[in-house]
Amino acid sequence: MSTMRAAVIDAYGPPENLRVGDVPRPSPGPRDLLIRVHASSVNPVDTKQRLGIQRVVVRKSMPAILGMDVSGVVEEVGSEVTRFAPGDAVWSSPTHTRPGCWAEFVCVAEDEVAPKPQHLSHTEAASIPLVGLTAWQCLVAGPGVTAGSKLLVHAGSGGVGTFAIQLGKHLGADVATTCSARNEELVRGLGADEVVDYRSTHFWEVLPPQDCVLESIGPTQWSRSMQVLAKGGQMASIATGMPMYVGRYGPYLGIAAVGWATVSSIVRGRLAGITVRHVLRPADGEMLARIGELMTQGVIRPVVEDVLPLSEIAEANRRVESGRTRGKIVVQVIP
Repeated sequence: MSTMRAAVIDAYGPPENLRVGDVPRPSPGPRDLLIRVHASSVNPVDTKQRLGIQRVVVRKSMPAILGMDVSGVVEEVGSEVTRFAPGDAVWSSPTHTRPGCWAEFVCVAEDEVAPKPQHLSHTEAASIPLVGLTAWQCLVAGPGVTAGSKLLVHAGSGGVGTFAIQLGKHLGADVATTCSARNEELVRGLGADEVVDYRSTHFWEVLPPQDCVLESIGPTQWSRSMQVLAKGGQMASIATGMPMYVGRYGPYLGIAAVGWATVSSIVRGRLAGITVRHVLRPADGEMLARIGELMTQGVIRPVVEDVLPLSEIAEANRRVESGRTRGKIVVQVIP
């Protein structure tokens, strides 16, 4: 079989630019796994890549296949692969520079892959890798969250937020989160101790000093998130404000503006006696294996709002871009 079905863009732009068609099937390199994709998902970073917001730092050759979550079965392995074999059920979130999971097959480097937790279906598993690795890097790596820490998780009903609330509780933190009132029951069910309705209440006016903030909104909230931190606290930010700056200044000056804002926030944090970290999600199979262990133990559960077929990839993108999804939108590739 030399071709496969995939969701492809021929140019940067809106969800309507996505088309599903036949494209050449990839071949694994020496250290790659060729994975038959059962399911993937849509993340905000995928929509930014589709729009071309990241094209200065991650430029795509057209036609391009996007998608940075995969759950599937190993079809073939490269000559230097030692830890996996055809037939293994696996999951992964490959690097920003090498996505391609919105397709029937994808090649992923061996060290970016882990065994899929057996109790999870492929659609459940596909919702986890990118958001799980992101939350882990924010809360476990670096200074980390410890027992008794006060942790604020912004956007608690989103993909990263739903995972981070559960991980924070497992680490022993007292977890506060922001979300709309309609999602309060969801986030409390995940373990949130305090819920702030961002539409009616300013979190910085009602929350006590926090030890850690997982900041996922962007530069418009950095100052407020720093304001709520106790001395010696930390802010782990996963939103650079790139869409805002690129939209305002264009792709090149926009990237420069992102860099300036990032450095400025770190300096302001130091002057205020707090640590500001701008976190990039690692593509790390060992870290993903540790996340899988927690899920097998029942510490963390997937939160999936809906499962759509690959043929509805444009609609999946539109729903994620709305900013109103509860957990993840999963894309089923193999029914």
